[in-house]
Amino acid sequence: MSTAVANDRLVKRFEKWDTDGNGVLEPGDFQGEAARIAQNLGRKADSAEVQELLTAFQGLYEYLAQKAGVPAGGGISREQFLNATGDMLFKEGEASLNRALSPIVKALIRLCDDNHDGEIDEREFRAWLTAVGVPDSRAGDMFGQIDANGDGRLSEEELLRALRDFHFGRLDIELLG
Repeated sequence: MSTAVANDRLVKRFEKWDTDGNGVLEPGDFQGEAARIAQNLGRKADSAEVQELLTAFQGLYEYLAQKAGVPAGGGISREQFLNATGDMLFKEGEASLNRALSPIVKALIRLCDDNHDGEIDEREFRAWLTAVGVPDSRAGDMFGQIDANGDGRLSEEELLRALRDFHFGRLDIELLG
């Protein structure tokens, strides 16, 4: 595992989530990211699934702010973000990353799961990735790499594993857009 790869991905994550470009992550940045994903998927802002995604992103902001030592509602600087997420990745490990990302993965599954089977098929996965900014031409190739059991569907655990592996530098596919 290359810490340089992980750090580069965390920097890109910070820049992507800093939706207003002011150099700090604030609650509005997380809400903006969730709203952008929902809008790109064509979902209505007042739907239960979109509200769940907004709540999950708010929870992630609060989790990261607490880890960074930032008061509620305050801005998380790039350095604070890198320190907090670096600790989560390298000191606390996969369980901590799962705690932080599981609510978002669950909400994204519900948002993308058009056939309501609780998992994401390849078409739904492509929609998810294009909603976060990954070119559609790349999204199809990625599905097979993430579908660990080859059943044509991605479970919450498979998606969490893909996010962990991506952030730990063990998966060389683009999940950030």
